[in-house]
Amino acid sequence: MITHTVGSTFRGQGVDEFRLDGYVALITGAGRGIGAGIARAFALAGADVALVAGAAAPQEEVAAGIRAAGRSSSIISSNLTDVSRAARIVERTVAEHGRLDILVNNAGGAMPTPYLDTTPEALDEAFHFNVSASFELTKRATPHLLDSGRGSVINITSRMDRLTARQMVIYGTVKAALSHMTHLLAAELAPWARVNGIAPGVVETDGLQSVLKDEVRRRIVAATPLRRLSTVGDVANTARWLASPAAGYITGKVIEVDGGAAAPTFPDDTLDLQITVA
Repeated sequence: MITHTVGSTFRGQGVDEFRLDGYVALITGAGRGIGAGIARAFALAGADVALVAGAAAPQEEVAAGIRAAGRSSSIISSNLTDVSRAARIVERTVAEHGRLDILVNNAGGAMPTPYLDTTPEALDEAFHFNVSASFELTKRATPHLLDSGRGSVINITSRMDRLTARQMVIYGTVKAALSHMTHLLAAELAPWARVNGIAPGVVETDGLQSVLKDEVRRRIVAATPLRRLSTVGDVANTARWLASPAAGYITGKVIEVDGGAAAPTFPDDTLDLQITVA
């Protein structure tokens, strides 16, 4: 018979395992949307946060909210399409906060494009932005993550890493690469740091509002078993969990935050390709 001592604590149990007190997180694409939501969630859990985005103005509001929560926040304005800046981003984070425990590679994306209008140059650019930038930031951060003893990398990928839909050749291809790189890097950094990913479905962000017309929203909700869109909070809470000691035995996984959907939920009314004979 197994007995437990009253008042004893067990790793992985209790609310403290979900805290991030004393952690420093570096988050890309943190000026708005999912990145900003993750930054706020980490701060509420006790972490200090370095925010990276292309423009400083949106980050100021996020940083102010983090400081209002009693945590420190720094702002790094940088264009991540230039991977040579990765080393400087990591150096500034460590210089200003003293350490680095969590890296969230959130910046990324690619616009839907009809297949025959897709160019090799556009594919290269999207790969560079989504995969190469995440690779280089992770590489530059790795010595600090290993030194932390509780280092964690979280890559924000997409359910399109394994699903199919028209006009998604570029987006799905680069997200599939990012998801598999997550698995591979988890093997490289184990056992001293963990690497995981989050694959959201359709997330209700400010940037998506322009296309979420009533009929589009209705069709997405109808195609989702939980009958609603994902919120920024759904993704942010998943990231907070993955970064915390509560997920200390999880690495090399891509967690799908999709309301149970097994197929793409965004309406696709793309016409079939037409065969023309010259």
